[in-house]
Order: sequence, then structure tokens, then C-alpha cells
Amino acid sequence: MRQNLRKLVLTALLTAIAVVGGTVFQFPLGAARVAPTQHLVNVISGILVGPWYALAQAFMTSLIRNLLGTGTILAFPGSMVGALLVGLTFQKTKRLWTAVLAELVGDGILGALLAFPLASLFLGTKGALWLFIPAFLPSVFVGVAIAYVLLKALWPAIVHYDPSLSLKH
Repeated sequence: MRQNLRKLVLTALLTAIAVVGGTVFQFPLGAARVAPTQHLVNVISGILVGPWYALAQAFMTSLIRNLLGTGTILAFPGSMVGALLVGLTFQKTKRLWTAVLAELVGDGILGALLAFPLASLFLGTKGALWLFIPAFLPSVFVGVAIAYVLLKALWPAIVHYDPSLSLKH
């Protein structure tokens, strides 16, 4: 019960950080509005609370940002796939670099591919499918780079607080 409460509180806190950060630190690029904070939070969330809470965090962040008018429908597939893959990958490997790579693939590639039909259907976007990947990747790269540096710096304190997160060597 205590572990679930910790994960729930962390998920809520990370959702708030992603909503505020995504609103403050964003810029338009093609059909997407990119916000590197979501990618940063996805990596941290997937590692600290696991895949299902990270998925919930990504969904809630996308929903709140859409309701506030600071996000687009394109945020749903990318952030949710990325957060879930980070959590599953870290659970399996216990390696930070694989979690970062999972966000790059999940959000930067798979999320971009999943966003294309949504953009066509709901936003009337016309264009080539492959154009979405270069539009998503800059924000993903910035977010995961910050997440990796931050997690590496804070890792001793994180593991002290939650020894189950110990990395493989």
C-alpha cells in the first residue's frame, strides 16, 4: 500500500511538472508543438514509477494540456508510447541508457508514426508520413539528454531512497 501511494504521489507530481514545463518550454515545429519537458518527465517517470504509472502520467499530462489549450492531440500517442516503453525497458534491463533509447524510439519514431493518422483525421494535415519523425525528434533529443544528465547526477540519492532501482553494470 505504501509503495502504491508513493507511486501515485510521484505520478501526480511528475504530471504537474510536465504540464507546467510543457506550457512554459515549448515551440512550434511543423504540425506539432514540441515540448522537451514531456520527454524528460517520461524518462524519469518510467524509471521511478514503472510503466503503468508512467503511462497514466503521459495520458494525464496530454489530457490536461489539451484541455488548457497548450497541447495538441498529437501529444497522446507519442508521450504514451514513449513513457510505457521507458518503463518496460527499464524494468527489464535496469540500465539508464536503454530507458533513454526507449523514449527516443517510442516517442520520436513510433509516436510520430502514430500521430500521423490523428493529424490527418483531426487536424486535416496533408503531407508525408515520414515528415513527422523529424518534427518530433528535436524535442525528444533535448528532453532525454536532460533526463539522462539529471538522473546520472541524482542516481546515488535515488537508489538510497529506493534500492529496488539499482542499476545493472
